[in-house]
Amino acid sequence: MLKTETPAQDHATLDQYPTADLVNVFVDDQVKAVDAVRAAGPRIAAAITAALPRIEAGGRLIYVGAGTSGRLGVLDSVELNPTFSWPHGRAVALLAGGESAMFVAVEGAEDDVEQGAADLASVKVEASDVVLLLAASGHTPYVLGALRAARAAGALTIGFSNNADAPVATEAEIGIVLDTGPEVISGSTRLKAGTSQKIALNTFSSGLMVRLNKVYGNLMVDFRATNAKLVRRAIRLTVFATGAEEAQAQAVLEQCGFHVKTAIVALIKQTSVDQAQALLASARGSVRDAIR
Repeated sequence: MLKTETPAQDHATLDQYPTADLVNVFVDDQVKAVDAVRAAGPRIAAAITAALPRIEAGGRLIYVGAGTSGRLGVLDSVELNPTFSWPHGRAVALLAGGESAMFVAVEGAEDDVEQGAADLASVKVEASDVVLLLAASGHTPYVLGALRAARAAGALTIGFSNNADAPVATEAEIGIVLDTGPEVISGSTRLKAGTSQKIALNTFSSGLMVRLNKVYGNLMVDFRATNAKLVRRAIRLTVFATGAEEAQAQAVLEQCGFHVKTAIVALIKQTSVDQAQALLASARGSVRDAIR
């Protein structure tokens, strides 16, 4: 029996716990998700390193999953644009059952290996793409169909599983095992297995974006302010990075469409917005290199 399906022996009387104890058990069990991702750290680092040249060559991130795992892939893909200005078309998410499965569970869809391959083919996967395969069990047919189609197309495949020796991890070029063990509610992998996948995806995509020069120091500098909150954030980050007065930072930001990277370079180099953009382009988007 898969670890994720095995009943947790230490909580056999869970339904009889007082509510306060029930809450503590659920919260405490989540710590194992962090431990599992930490143990997989070297594999996640290897995945970032392998993905970088393909993404720099224009490849896409393609997320594939079913159920909770698939929804976590959708979430990670959607958040890359507002956080890092990552183009929508270069973060693609495929979910068993289609877009409606994001809101209403389509449980049988995960059993269709042919549909996984067909859905991947529908986005015209190429060798420069990076395909992230997500399955807590590691055996989901839909995900395996997509994995095999991705490998046939020459794309880089990275498999995330919560069970060791599962095909999603062993058949992918880079397998990442998040060994979270049995769930408090047996088989409910939306618990710590899902948490570990969320952490792993956050870590992978954020690490990749750092390597792509989307971050300066530890500041989120490659976003565009599209609402009042983000306008305030853009001003605050620009002031912090440059030491400029708030009014000066806002004035420069207004000239460059509130693009923080550009404003930082313009203020530090004491140059025009156009020249700052040229410096960034020649530095492949690196603020640190542009201000040297």
